[in-house]
Amino acid sequence: MPPLTSTSALTAEERHAVSIVLNGKPRTGYANPRLLLSDFLRHELGAHGTRVGCEHGVCGACTVRIDGVAVRACLTLAVQADGRRIDTVEGLAEANEGRMTALQEAFRRHHALQCGFCTAGILMSLTDYLGRNPKPTEEELRDMLSGHLCRCTGYAGIVRAVMEVTGQATASEPIGEEAAHV
Repeated sequence: MPPLTSTSALTAEERHAVSIVLNGKPRTGYANPRLLLSDFLRHELGAHGTRVGCEHGVCGACTVRIDGVAVRACLTLAVQADGRRIDTVEGLAEANEGRMTALQEAFRRHHALQCGFCTAGILMSLTDYLGRNPKPTEEELRDMLSGHLCRCTGYAGIVRAVMEVTGQATASEPIGEEAAHV
């Protein structure tokens, strides 16, 4: 992400206006210079779909898209997002006329989520990734997913869902290791 373009120094004692386009709608909130984007979205703007897990950029739960690119919101300062477009998981359905996207529907069909804590970040990463690589191999997909921690699913349902959405598997077709056990 490029550095701040402002020539004025931010003071730690003050809250500064941060104006973004959140899921297609202009929004302004206030943030101290060290406030993380994840906290700004959740606490200042009420976008609670962005989860905070490890706060070290490891788990991926906080993934959002800034200007169309997936980033970890826990590693980004809110003031760095000033003037940018931020898309969160709430925006996926909003951009799809209020309906779940094909990827979200496939997650539901393939039980690709259980507790749901990591799901928002995985969906945001996949939305970015599939935009750049619309037909990943299973190996490429698993490599991309290695940047996300999910304690519930074992990733099999996630892989099945993505492979179905990309037209590389049918809803009932086993994938990878599961195919060997059939």
